[in-house]
Amino acid sequence: MSDTPVIGVLALQGDVREHLVALAAADAVARPVRRPEELAEVDGLVIPGGESTTISKLAVLFGVMEPLRARVRDGMPVYGTCAGLIMLADKILDPRSGQETIGGIDMIVRRNAFGRQNESFEATVDVVGVEGDPVEGVFIRAPWVESVGAETEVLAEHDGHIVAVRQGNALATSFHPELTGDHRLHALFVDMVRANRAAESL
Repeated sequence: MSDTPVIGVLALQGDVREHLVALAAADAVARPVRRPEELAEVDGLVIPGGESTTISKLAVLFGVMEPLRARVRDGMPVYGTCAGLIMLADKILDPRSGQETIGGIDMIVRRNAFGRQNESFEATVDVVGVEGDPVEGVFIRAPWVESVGAETEVLAEHDGHIVAVRQGNALATSFHPELTGDHRLHALFVDMVRANRAAESL
C-alpha cells in the first residue's frame, strides 16, 4: 500500500481548485469528488467553502449526502472549511429552510456570524497542532462555533469565538487556509488521513 493518501475535495460548489493545490503541496493525491462512486475511492475528504445551503442541496441531488454521512460515521477523516464547517456541525443555530448537514462534530454553529461578504477580513490565528508562526486566516462570510460537546477539542479562537475544532477524525475551520499559500493545516489533515489508513491496515 502506498503511503500517499488519496484525498477528495467535494466538488459541488466553492473553492475546489485551491484545496486540490494545497493537498497536493501537502503530499497527498488530490481529486474532485461529486458522486458516490468517487467518494468510495478516497481515504479522506475536504468540504470546501462556498454556500452551505447550496452545497447541502447539491449533495442530496448528486446522491452523495447519505454515503458521505455513512463514511463520516464510520470514521473517514474529513476536513471542512467555512461552509464545510457548517456541513460538519451536528446542529446549526439558524438553518435555512430545508438545509441539511452531514454532521460528525458535536457543535452548534452560527452561519455568517462574522458578517456579510463586505465584512470579510484576514487575521492571524494560533491553531493547536500547527507548529511555527500563527496561521493566516481568511474569513469570508465566516461562521463561528457557538458551543461544543465534551468530545470536541477547540483548536483556535478569534475575538473570543471558536474558529477551529477537531473531534476524532473530523477537523473544521471557520476560515480559508487554502487561500493563503500556507499549507500547514492541509498537512495536518493529510497526517490525520495517513494515521487513519495505518490504523485500518493493522
